[in-house]
Amino acid sequence: MTQTPDITIILPAYNERATIVPTVGETLRYFEARRLAPEIIVAADGTDGTRECAAEMAREDARIRVLGEERRRGKGIAVRESVAIASGRWIGYMDADNKVPIEEFAKVEPHLHAGCDVVVGSRALAGARIERPQPLHRRLGSKGFHFFMQMLVGLPGISDSQCGFKFFQRHVARRLFACQRIDGYMFDVEILALAQRFGYRIVEVPIRWRDDGDSRLELVRGNLRNVRDILRIRRMLARVDKLAANAAAGA
Repeated sequence: MTQTPDITIILPAYNERATIVPTVGETLRYFEARRLAPEIIVAADGTDGTRECAAEMAREDARIRVLGEERRRGKGIAVRESVAIASGRWIGYMDADNKVPIEEFAKVEPHLHAGCDVVVGSRALAGARIERPQPLHRRLGSKGFHFFMQMLVGLPGISDSQCGFKFFQRHVARRLFACQRIDGYMFDVEILALAQRFGYRIVEVPIRWRDDGDSRLELVRGNLRNVRDILRIRRMLARVDKLAANAAAGA
């Protein structure tokens, strides 16, 4: 890569062979049209050939990089490893199945130019548009999760912690993900909680979103794992708060 990227887009992908090629292509074309130099990191776990498809694209285009293993390790670790090698001035991640169209970045970019630390998409803000909603049981589950998460962790001012469309200034992403430890889906909660504890400015923007009807979350085992991880985040935040209090007392 001869030019330092303006932006790194991380695509965590687990068995996304059907979508990874068009998603990477659309993303590259979008940023080229906006005269921004992109870097794409495909973090692909699984055995369906997603990683191999991405590697084939990477052989033809130096702007594409590929990580991953055959075993499913978790979205959190995929993003964490990708941030560690990202070169862009801005770093973001989005769903490999394109739930949020890349054109929604136009709502994010002004805030990044203004120096905002973290910019996240939200399906819950006024102005958001849900083009294809989730089934009713998943919408009810999401509302229940949001209440449970806010009770145990607390993310004041955050309407949608789980939207997979988040962007950071590079130094902010590096610091947050160096501290991040949750390997599964709850890493989004952890990152936002750490950002608030560190005093970073977070802006939410309303986005277009469409369900693809192909959730990889196991309803029982997956939700039990999510509850466990929320409890881990709560304990981690208690340690962070204690260290901050001790530091303030000793100042």
